[in-house]
Amino acid sequence: MTLHWYAKTSKSLPALDGAGQLTGARWTFLTNHARVLLCIAHDPGIRLRDIAARLDITERSAYGIIADLTQAGYLVKQKDGRRNRYQIQTHLPLPESTSRERTLGEVLALLAGANVAS
Repeated sequence: MTLHWYAKTSKSLPALDGAGQLTGARWTFLTNHARVLLCIAHDPGIRLRDIAARLDITERSAYGIIADLTQAGYLVKQKDGRRNRYQIQTHLPLPESTSRERTLGEVLALLAGANVAS
């Protein structure tokens, strides 16, 4: 079975090149909120600047996403000297209502592997 779903952001469709790499894509499978959570799962002490650089977003966007996740209760921000350290609340359910509830931790473990810091 082939998956033909994509989020279109330009007139050209994404395609695989000869090496199997995706070309022409201007979208990602995960939202920026999910991608920020994955960055934090790998490094709870990561700086906003590093999140922004890794995800190719602005620091202001990274700050807004962190604020969204903190306000929703998915992140707890703690001061560690001059830096922040984040703790993901892995026990919380995802915001989407589904027939089978999954926790944030279950999804992060699936996406990031078993070595997720929380």
